[in-house]
Amino acid sequence: MLKAERAAYILQRLQELYPETPIPLDHSDPFTLLVAVLLSAQCTDERVNTVTPALFALADNPADMARLDVEQIQAIIRPCGLSPQKARAIKRLSEILVEEHGGQVPADMAALERLPGVGHKTASVVMSQAFGVPAFPVDTHIHRLAQRWGLSSGKNVAQTEKDLKRLFPTTAWNRLHLQIIYYGREHCTARGCDGRVCEICRTCYPGRKHPKKTRKA
Repeated sequence: MLKAERAAYILQRLQELYPETPIPLDHSDPFTLLVAVLLSAQCTDERVNTVTPALFALADNPADMARLDVEQIQAIIRPCGLSPQKARAIKRLSEILVEEHGGQVPADMAALERLPGVGHKTASVVMSQAFGVPAFPVDTHIHRLAQRWGLSSGKNVAQTEKDLKRLFPTTAWNRLHLQIIYYGREHCTARGCDGRVCEICRTCYPGRKHPKKTRKA
């Protein structure tokens, strides 16, 4: 298969497997999504979803969150890991949203990336899933699968994002990034597949004889 043929097959197969793409992180609006995505760094979505109900019961908007002490936030989010840094970031970004954005999460990539604790991937998730703006957030699953499927060299997540954006139509980005994550968690896991086991790997590279080494994100 040529790269374009692999991309077309992957797009079709993932749509068949995952016609619905619910967001794995529980949230009710752009702010709670932003906080949940920030908490998900180096933490599973399942654990985040067990922590956020207690946090959002205290503060589910920037104004209320800004009034909490860092220690209050940290005590709740401790199971997510990196709680000191995440607690400080959540409090400060809430203050900035109140001070500079009228208490609202801005639908602007650059403004989001300026918030404490919010990198390009987090901003991309919020832009795509909260505001419907086409974006292609690349997490570890997407970075790994893009290499196994021959869609990117995987030098870094920034390069993987560029490569995938070139290969797939803009209208598919928001749905596709979640579909790849679902597939990576279910079928093409870090240890469960080496580029020769899952359906898509076998279809894209039926003659692959050796494990596909991938670069970490």
